[in-house]
Amino acid sequence: MNGLQAYQRVNTQTSITDADPHKLIQLLYNGAIERINMAKARMQAKDYAGKGQLLNKAIEIIGGLRSFLDFEKGGELSTQLEALYDYMERSLLEASAKNDIAKLDEVQDLLRTVKDGWDGIRQDVVSGQAQQAAV
Repeated sequence: MNGLQAYQRVNTQTSITDADPHKLIQLLYNGAIERINMAKARMQAKDYAGKGQLLNKAIEIIGGLRSFLDFEKGGELSTQLEALYDYMERSLLEASAKNDIAKLDEVQDLLRTVKDGWDGIRQDVVSGQAQQAAV
């Protein structure tokens, strides 16, 4: 492992250790988007084994996002997100099988859209946590 990889691994581990639940979800979105981006590069380089590993990791991350859904508190939104995550996972499998970069771009765009919404509520979440801690 080179120095840059070692630094990135420590930096990532530190980010996860210090992350509140909202931040952890942000890190998962970033990780899935990054893996898909790296898979596109592997696909273009005709490194199909590397592409497959990266897309499998992206699918695992999306599965992790799905596991965080709270159907009691989230109601209809959780149900819609579950369906979207299912669609993303199936689309990644299809993109992998067909080496379809356009399908990877579609899933990346969907992830970015959901991530942007999640990022947009960050301040409200942090403020709510601070209020609960003060009680």
